[in-house]
Amino acid sequence: MHRHHPPLKLVVLVLLLGGALFLIGYFHRVAPATMTSELMGDFSIGATMLGNLSAVYFYSYVLMQVPTGVLVDRWGPRRILALGALTAGIGGLLFALAPSLSLAIAGRFLVGAAVAVAFISILKLATHWIPPQRFALVMGMTVLVGVIGGLGGGLPLAFLVDLHGWRAVMTAVAILTLVLALAIWGFVRDDPSDRGYRSHAAAGRRRSRPGVFASLRAAAGHYNVWLLSLAAAGACGALLTFAGLWGVPFLMTHYALPRTTAAAYCSIMLLAFALGGPLLGTLSERLGRRKPLYLIGTGIALLAWVGLILLPDLPLPVLALAMVAAGFGCGGAMVISFTHAKESVPIRFAGSVAGLVNMGAVLGPMLLQPVTGSILDHHWSGWTERGQQLYTLEAYQYAFLPMAIWVALALVLYACTRETYCRPLPDCEETAGDTPTAPERQYT
Repeated sequence: MHRHHPPLKLVVLVLLLGGALFLIGYFHRVAPATMTSELMGDFSIGATMLGNLSAVYFYSYVLMQVPTGVLVDRWGPRRILALGALTAGIGGLLFALAPSLSLAIAGRFLVGAAVAVAFISILKLATHWIPPQRFALVMGMTVLVGVIGGLGGGLPLAFLVDLHGWRAVMTAVAILTLVLALAIWGFVRDDPSDRGYRSHAAAGRRRSRPGVFASLRAAAGHYNVWLLSLAAAGACGALLTFAGLWGVPFLMTHYALPRTTAAAYCSIMLLAFALGGPLLGTLSERLGRRKPLYLIGTGIALLAWVGLILLPDLPLPVLALAMVAAGFGCGGAMVISFTHAKESVPIRFAGSVAGLVNMGAVLGPMLLQPVTGSILDHHWSGWTERGQQLYTLEAYQYAFLPMAIWVALALVLYACTRETYCRPLPDCEETAGDTPTAPERQYT
């Protein structure tokens, strides 16, 4: 019988090693935008093919969400994280050394699929290594680590590429990723009991691990999970569609901001997104309820989105405040969605439910980004400058409306969820095989 929980320094080491793969994934997500001219020159491609090269990361990332959750429940996060880091390192090397576009695309595809395991694995580790009341804080800090990786794929990467070339820099990142795979295998364990400490999920640890289809079926059988997945898609979709793609040209065209300043505004929005998660998540735990802070935060974000879309020529301080409010509210909504979903199912299915919610979160920007572009093209007035298509304020207003609509829909969906009062759903005895019985806890 293990009497003591693991020391803080060991917990931090385990979670940081998982977080390092998540950081690398964010870095790869934004890196092509910093290396545009180099990639186009080396592979002799235009903007369309460059877009395809960048987007293949997201396709494989989404495809891996549900399988990752099931595999983490079945095989444990240590194996999945180590295998993910190994595959990401190999994919990174293939991308960095690729003599042809097809091999570069294959490398990006491998990287996207590999780093997709990081977030879900960290959530699974957290259920065993930290107290339940600290889960939202850890998840929010994980998002912050990822955003730091995204920022590293901007100005720092540009500086290093100027000094050493993109292939050398990306090769170094790939080698570091392979080293990370060894570190994860050496130091990470699925549960503190493997190190002789008491687990925060000891009851779940004693049970046999569920079968693949039973795990997925059990997670999908809770309607809270579906509502929260769609709500997370709205929060992430709006944020990443604006700050990650269309915000910079909008601010340059209609606020006459230089590219660097427009990018800085969007970076501030991303940082607010990262900070909103741990802060609102922790406050919800202190309050003992999930729904009030979600509804307040998302309501403020919705008002900010409406202001950004419908009110032209905002004073720059007001513009910055609206972007911070939108990012902060969406970040809190995403973290609370994950935490609420985890509490809505037995702990044995935490990986599967994280996969479903994370898939929703990634599908949001995947759907909204092309929809926004399509609406912009539909409302294009023929305005060009130096051969580049530019869009009127009216076109942007029409194009950004789906973002606000989905955030509003997220509010409605979340209002329909059942409150968990920050308490995990108790595990239940299993019947034949791996099929779980119906949960006994009733929400109010």
